[in-house]
Amino acid sequence: MPKMLHIMRYVSIAAVVLAGSCAAPMNDGSTLSGDGAANHPIMVAPRYASIKLPFSAPAAGLMPDDTARFDAFVAEYLQHGNGSISVSAPSGPASTGAIAYFAERLFAMGVPRDRIMVGTHDVTGGDNSVEIGYVGYVASSDPCGDWSKSLGDTSGNVTSPNFGCAVQHNIAAMVSDPRDLVQPQPLAAGDTERRTTVIGNYDKGKITASDKSQDQSVKISTVGNP
Repeated sequence: MPKMLHIMRYVSIAAVVLAGSCAAPMNDGSTLSGDGAANHPIMVAPRYASIKLPFSAPAAGLMPDDTARFDAFVAEYLQHGNGSISVSAPSGPASTGAIAYFAERLFAMGVPRDRIMVGTHDVTGGDNSVEIGYVGYVASSDPCGDWSKSLGDTSGNVTSPNFGCAVQHNIAAMVSDPRDLVQPQPLAAGDTERRTTVIGNYDKGKITASDKSQDQSVKISTVGNP
């Protein structure tokens, strides 16, 4: 009997050691984390975006194609831009008219006047274009495709170098405003009119929820019921 007890004790110890080796990775010097976001962090960096538009006089304005480019550029600034937007016209007697033209168009599209910076630049190579630019932010992650370790070797129970890389790339590509990855935007002001309506209905004992249309109604399916 004592001999059998010793055998059972050794078997139990071996089972504990084996279970521990499966649950924890072997210490092979790897610094990879089980969190893919830690292995492939998303980096947010400023980027200067600019557009050059040929311009002759305020009375002539912009050509239709240039107008479309300008409108798309300003819309991108309003959504992703940070700080001011600059207007730089070729130096000379026509610079004042060009600056005024683009500044007014920017203001009409929703850019506050205090965020419009204006200036001039020297003409080089006969280029009389007006340059408009702003600083935005772009999100990116390190390239994927690190196959330095064999995925067939799982004895160390360590994370693959590519783990989480594709997910991080997708997040960086899909995020609407990369600045949200650095700091969340402040909450907008509450709807005071709606709040007054809800409180008023609550005080009167009325329903506080909004009315639902026929398309928003919910009907429980009876398929398969006896």
